Amino acid sequence: MIRNLQISTALSLALLAGAPAFAADSKPIDVALGDVSINKVTFLVAADAGIYEKNGLNVHQFITPDAAEKIRHSGINVPDSFVGKGSKAAPISIGGGVPMMYGMATDARAVDRVILATTDDKLQDHIIVAHDITSLDQLKGKRLGFSGLGSVTHVTARLFAEHMGWDPDHDISLMANGNNINALEKGQVDAVVGSELIQAIAAKEGWHDLVDLASYNIPLVGSSVTVERKWLQDNPDAAARFVKSTVEAIALTKTNKQVVFDALAKWFNITDRDAQQHMYDQEIAELPQKPYPSVEGIKKAMEVYNFHQMTMHPAEYYYDAHFMADLDKSGFIDKLYGQASAN
Repeated sequence: MIRNLQISTALSLALLAGAPAFAADSKPIDVALGDVSINKVTFLVAADAGIYEKNGLNVHQFITPDAAEKIRHSGINVPDSFVGKGSKAAPISIGGGVPMMYGMATDARAVDRVILATTDDKLQDHIIVAHDITSLDQLKGKRLGFSGLGSVTHVTARLFAEHMGWDPDHDISLMANGNNINALEKGQVDAVVGSELIQAIAAKEGWHDLVDLASYNIPLVGSSVTVERKWLQDNPDAAARFVKSTVEAIALTKTNKQVVFDALAKWFNITDRDAQQHMYDQEIAELPQKPYPSVEGIKKAMEVYNFHQMTMHPAEYYYDAHFMADLDKSGFIDKLYGQASAN
C-alpha cells in the first residue's frame, strides 16, 4: 500500500459535501475500459450522468481496441466512436486486477499499476456448455474456453477446475481465445467461461447455462480501478475524486435501472430489453456499495500464479485502500444509501 499518499482533511470534507474539491482539470485524464462487460457500466454511467465533471474531472474514456475486437466474436459491435486509438497506456485503467498482476509478473513491458477499488470481488461468470453436456462431471477431459493467459476468465477456469477436484493442467483442456459463442458454434470448445454479456447471448441462442460460479463464493480481484503508480504519486487528488465518482456511479446504477439500459445501448449497442434486464440482474445487484480493493482476491491470484516475480512483493504492493477508507470513514457512502454511518 502506498502510505505516503494521504488525502487532506479539507479534501475529505469536500468529498463528503458532494462538491468538487477543485475546478475541473483542463487536461483530460485518459480512462481505458479493458473489456466489454456489464461491470464497466458503472464508469459509462459516471461519464453520461456528469458524475466525473461534478467531481472536477475532465475524463476521456474509451474502450480499448482489443476489448472491442474480442467481444465482436460474440456478436456485440461497439460503435467506432467509443473505441480508443493508439497504443499509449492510460493512467487509469478499468480492468481485471488479475491480468494487471499477471502482466507485472511476466511481461517486461507491463505498466506498474496499483488497485484503488474493486467492483468484482468474487467469481461471477457462468459455465456455458454445448448442447450434449448436461452435468459438470461431463466437462472433465473436455475443452473449456477462456480469453487469454492471466485473464480473469483464465484464473476463473483454473479455480473452477480446482473446485471440482481436477488438475487444471491435466484433467481438462483450457483453451485460450475460446470464451465466445463463435467458438462454441464452430465446435472449437465444449464450454466457455461466460460473462453476463455472453450469458445473455447464449440464453437467446439456446445454449445451456450449466452453473453460476458465484455460488462457490470464491474470492477474486476482478474488474478494478487500476492506476499507474507514478501517476498516482503525482496526482493523489485526482485519484481520490475518481474513486468518489466510482462510488457515486455505483449508487446511481443501483437506484436507476434506466441509466444502465441507456449506457448499454449507447456504448455497447445492446438494445434488446430482455438482454439488458438479464445483464442488470446478474451484475448490478452484486456491485459492492463500498468497493474496497479485493485483498482476498489478490491473495488468491498470488496462489494461482505463484511465480517468482509475483511473490517478490507482499499483497499490499498491489493495492492502496486508503482512498476508499477515507471516503468510507467520512460517512459519504452511507449517506448515499440513506444509512447511518457506522463510524
